[in-house]
Order: sequence, then C-alpha cells, then structure tokens
Amino acid sequence: MNINLPGGAYTLREPVTWPVVEQQATGRVVYAAAHVVADPLGDNTPGSPAAVDWDATLRFRRHLWSHGLRVADAMDTAQRNMGLDWAATKELIRRSAAEARSFGDPAALVACGAGTDHAPGAADLRAITAAYAEQLETVQAAGAGVIIMASRQLARVASGPKDYHQVYGELLGQADRPVILHWLGEMFDPQLAGYWGSPDVGAATESFLELIHAHASMVDGVKVSLLDEEHEVGLRAALPTGVRLYTGDDFNYPSLIKSGSHALLGIFDAIAPAAAAALRALDAAERGTGAEAARNFALYDEILAPTVPLSRKIFESPTYNYKTGIVFLAWLNGHQDAFAMVNGAQSARSLVHLSEVFRLADQAGLLADQELAVRRMKALLEVNGL
Repeated sequence: MNINLPGGAYTLREPVTWPVVEQQATGRVVYAAAHVVADPLGDNTPGSPAAVDWDATLRFRRHLWSHGLRVADAMDTAQRNMGLDWAATKELIRRSAAEARSFGDPAALVACGAGTDHAPGAADLRAITAAYAEQLETVQAAGAGVIIMASRQLARVASGPKDYHQVYGELLGQADRPVILHWLGEMFDPQLAGYWGSPDVGAATESFLELIHAHASMVDGVKVSLLDEEHEVGLRAALPTGVRLYTGDDFNYPSLIKSGSHALLGIFDAIAPAAAAALRALDAAERGTGAEAARNFALYDEILAPTVPLSRKIFESPTYNYKTGIVFLAWLNGHQDAFAMVNGAQSARSLVHLSEVFRLADQAGLLADQELAVRRMKALLEVNGL
C-alpha cells in the first residue's frame, strides 16, 4: 500500500497483529497516561470550556485496560493546564473510576492527577494546600489512586524546599492510601522550572528525596519526567525500599524499564499494543534462564526499538505539544471519529510533523488498520491542499 507524503512516496510495511491479553505484566507496574477525546461538534476553540466525547474517552480507557495496562488519568496527557478545565476534569475522574469497576478495583486500575489548576489565583501556601486538598478528596471519593501533580502555583509562590515539604507533608497526611508523586520537568511545562526548591537538579533531587524518606509509608512511588536517563537511575537507587520509580522518560523508556524502573508514560497511550507485548516478553525473560531468557530479552528489545523514533518525534521540542501526536494516532487507529482536541490543540503540530508520525507509527507496526489510517491521512493531506 502506498501514500504520497510531504517527504515523498511511502510504501507501508506488512501489517502487524498484536495480541490482546488483559492480564497485567507482573514484573513492572505500568500506567499509560491517557488522552481525552474532544467532542467534534462541541466548541473546543482556545479558551472555551472543554467539550468531551465521553463515550469515546471511556472506550479508549477500555482499550488500554484490554492490553493489561493501568491508566493514569486527568494528567498532562489529558491536557491538564492546556485546555481541560476543572469541571471536565472532575467528570473525567468520576467516569474513569466508575468505568474501571467493570475490570476490577479502580484504585489498582486507574490513578488520577490531583493538582491546583482550578485555583490559578492561589497566592500563599495555605491557599495552595487547600486547593490540592480539594482535588485530592475528589480523586479519593471516586475510588481511584492518587497522583499528586506538580503545581504551577506552588512553583510560583514557594521560596525554597521547606515550602514544598510543608505543602506535600500536609497532603500526605490527608491521603487515605499511598500516592504517586510527580516531578514534571520544565520541558513539559516551563512554569514548573525550579520545582522542589532549586533550579539546580542536584539540589532539587536532595529536597525531593528528603521529602520521600520522611513520608515513605505514604509514597507508592515517584513519577519522574526529566528526560535524563542517568539522573533517573541514580534517583531510583536512592529511594527508600518499597517506593517505586515510575519512569516518565518518553525518550529512554526501553532501557529504563529493562533495568528496573516501573512506568507511567504518555507514549504508552499511542503504543499500548506493542508496550504490552514487550512487557510480557520482559516478564518471561526475568522468570526464565539461559537461552530462553536471552530470547525474551531480545524480543523485548526488538518490539520497543522501533517505537523509540516514533516517541522521540511525538515528544520533540516544544515537548508540551506532544498531546497532538498522541491524539493524531488515536484518530488514525479509529479510536475516535475526528482529529479534534480540546482548546483547539490539534493545530499545535505541523502537517510535516504529523506525516512523519504517520510513517514512524507504521514502521513500528502501530497502524491497527492500515486502510483506515491511509484513508484518514489522505483526507488530512487533501484538506491542507496536498
């Protein structure tokens, strides 16, 4: 099958059929950070309240669970701080946790972000803590696990590490079960520069670790999105026993997961079938010995290797626009009827960029229905004059 892309004629590879196995991998705890599907008939122009296609949004979460992945919801992949307002976020948390009950325990299957984005004017630590507490209670009341997200308001107000420790210490005291802490780098959100009290990553890491060691019993794990493999490996080794490191490194995830990190990744939204197959191979490798283990380690590498160029393209600078590529692939693969996003974010990447995402997704075997994907890609090209 052929298609004319902006870079020239392209011949698609032989299609790949991925197995659907609901059983979760046992060697790693793995979350796919999920996007929301915009209502194509809603007013999702920039600055408007989010209009969500709830049926398609929940159907996509079922797709992720069907591959044995957990879902990280209401986070940056779902366009928090980039169009998903608090009213829509509360509804997403409620609906996602309720939908998870069809598969099992919501607290084990879905974890949702609690932040302060509904209180942009919070101007002191007390107001920021109260805003966090409101969202924390919303997630807990829904029955989902909690991810305490990084706060733009706290980053703006905090004078140093002690302010972060005060706010997070109070929140961890209010949590009804261990939570995931999220360190989101400034490449994902420039307003989070200097998080944990210092622009120096080494000093910020010391502050972060001090907080975790002081509250280890209430920290399930830490999700780190700094795109620095060496730093992540060092941080992982310094965590208290029982606290997981969830990689958020969408550039280096194969080696980090293989060497011991768990995962909470936006790219797993787009590559769920391949990720699930690779994780099963990794499970088999770590249970096996000798030649059998070596074959399965090689299979893990073979499956994920072609997904890395795709992920690096989707997450290229400006990294925070990665959501556009994620939604684009969901549209190509038939998970939603329109290439539309809340806040009009489908316009955040160029046609040349999206064409390369199409090509790399095919190379990784991640176009589920090549005829549908080609038809939709041609329609996008045509509407753009090509």
